[in-house]
Amino acid sequence: MDEQPGTRNEIRDFLTRRRARITPAQAGLPTSARRRVPGLRREEVAVLAGVSTEWYTRLEKGHIGGVSEDVLEAVARALRLDDDERAYLFDLARSSRRANRTPSRRRDVEVPPRVQWMLDSITTSAAFVRNGRTDIVAGNPLARALLAPMYDSATADKHGRPNIARYVFLDPGAQDFFVDWDAGGAATAALLRAEAAREPRDRALRELIGELSTLSPEFRSQWAAHDVLMRHDGVKRLQHPDVGHLELTFQSLDLPLPGRTVHDLIIYTAEPGTPSEDRLKLLTIWSATQARTAQPSQPGPLNSS
Repeated sequence: MDEQPGTRNEIRDFLTRRRARITPAQAGLPTSARRRVPGLRREEVAVLAGVSTEWYTRLEKGHIGGVSEDVLEAVARALRLDDDERAYLFDLARSSRRANRTPSRRRDVEVPPRVQWMLDSITTSAAFVRNGRTDIVAGNPLARALLAPMYDSATADKHGRPNIARYVFLDPGAQDFFVDWDAGGAATAALLRAEAAREPRDRALRELIGELSTLSPEFRSQWAAHDVLMRHDGVKRLQHPDVGHLELTFQSLDLPLPGRTVHDLIIYTAEPGTPSEDRLKLLTIWSATQARTAQPSQPGPLNSS
């Protein structure tokens, strides 16, 4: 089966960059002052993986469709891939095997009411649902208040739905809102890179990547690094326009929904007893007030005569 050129390029760039970051000493191989390439040579990777140099060279040129999972595992070990990188390599192989099949357009899945009820029941943490393209497809009132710059950005769609990647790379205000903007941008690009391997025929995703590549030099640089990330957890520092500096922990959880679309439940919370907790509580009060104001007034009980 012949792989598509785009898939071949992604495989080649990924394997080349991962090979270049490993030194012979790290791999337990003899070192020499006369090395023309950074990292390992192709023949050295082949030895570590237990395959021929010709075979590995063909793989690095992008011919991955007929490769067995055992061989991919051996290559992953030789290149010291982490769990996300290994999953990415296997996703590229699966995408390559589907290259000549009739495209099946992935349809967005509506978030069921029960998920929105769950989000609304979380009152002291900001909680939202993100799809693989980094669209925020549902959230609770505190998430709307916490991420107000993103919701109010011109990069949100006509329905007011934010896209994290568009905001990060195309809204100048993102660099003020995200204190660690460089790290956040790298993680966002890596999330999109992983999604592109899972869903290579997602037209909307390809359009998003093309838009960001055209309009953002920073995105082009991060995309060229070919880093991959399946899930993003950790600490997020924000400079909120209303309450100031916030240092929050965030956790990403898989949210099973019908269809193949990847959805993550993201929860932002503050460490108890910190100034960030106090500021998040202020946002909680504000968001609850806004939610009540937005609700239509209900008629009171009829007075008996």
